Amino acid sequence: MDYPCGPGINHIEFWVKNLEESVRFYSELFPLIGWHALNQTSFSCGQHEIYFKEMPISFHENLGVRHVCYHATSREVVDAVGEWLRRQNADIIRGPLEMSHYSAGYYTVDFRAPNGFVLEVAFTPNARL
Repeated sequence: MDYPCGPGINHIEFWVKNLEESVRFYSELFPLIGWHALNQTSFSCGQHEIYFKEMPISFHENLGVRHVCYHATSREVVDAVGEWLRRQNADIIRGPLEMSHYSAGYYTVDFRAPNGFVLEVAFTPNARL
């Protein structure tokens, strides 16, 4: 089968408790890492799309992804995200810090989004995908 963009992830859907709070958070985070808004509830980096749907409380018990790591184009981007998170009083798990045991130059910040999702923004200059 021929795929025009090659195989990969087309989009990721997040179920959230409060759509307005989530969109406000991501509309500030994503421009820092090179993503842009497609519409009021979805964002793209040009190759992938992430969108958000508010779901009734009964859906929040479902298992999901452990965390999502967004690629940063430089250490400065990771530092900018870390500073923005501090200004937001966000729940920062670790970083910004170097984690060279993953790969040389791996620089990361890990944090929780408003719905408790664990997110990471990492500059990985020597990681092989």
